[in-house]
Amino acid sequence: MSEPPEGLARGGDGRLRCWWAGSAPEYVAYHDQEWGRPVDGEVALFERLSLESFQSGLSWLTILRKREGFRAAFEGFDPERVATYGPREVERLLGDAGIVRHRGKIEATIANAGVLLKIHAGGETLGSIIASHAPDPADRPSRVDHAALMELATTPESTALSKDLKRRGWRFLGPTTAYAAMQAVGIVNDHLEGCFVRPSLMGRGELPIP
Repeated sequence: MSEPPEGLARGGDGRLRCWWAGSAPEYVAYHDQEWGRPVDGEVALFERLSLESFQSGLSWLTILRKREGFRAAFEGFDPERVATYGPREVERLLGDAGIVRHRGKIEATIANAGVLLKIHAGGETLGSIIASHAPDPADRPSRVDHAALMELATTPESTALSKDLKRRGWRFLGPTTAYAAMQAVGIVNDHLEGCFVRPSLMGRGELPIP
């Protein structure tokens, strides 16, 4: 069997996937079933953005393996509940080995829940804000291969999304993390050319707006 193109890995099932998906079963499942697929619902989006922020400086595999721990610790990422957390809950979370115990990220997640409630009170949604920063298809690479993807750690759109949310009080979401979130929730389809998932997502690069 021939070697796969650069940036692709052949799985045990013979399918070609983006290179990063081949190193662990958790990555394979996430790549095949979630990454790049539109996410519906404010709670789900809040969870995704929160986990992307917790991932900063760590491997995404660490986050995937602790995902259920995060969900339990943050009560399903219900923003109305998380926004009420105070010093006692922060100390509880800092003692929870099921999550990443980083005070700054924990406090940011709590603060961001409050920001999300203000967004809702103003008649907007997190989904609509993220979708409003979707890139013009004409500005996307003509071919999303490994070389092109390496140039997309940040984009003008992810920078604008980061600034927009920061202006509202959102914390721990810089342009790089914002772009990772845009990839994860289907604002852009960054499955590489040749990846078996990519064709199924073509033309679906917009979030459903709750």
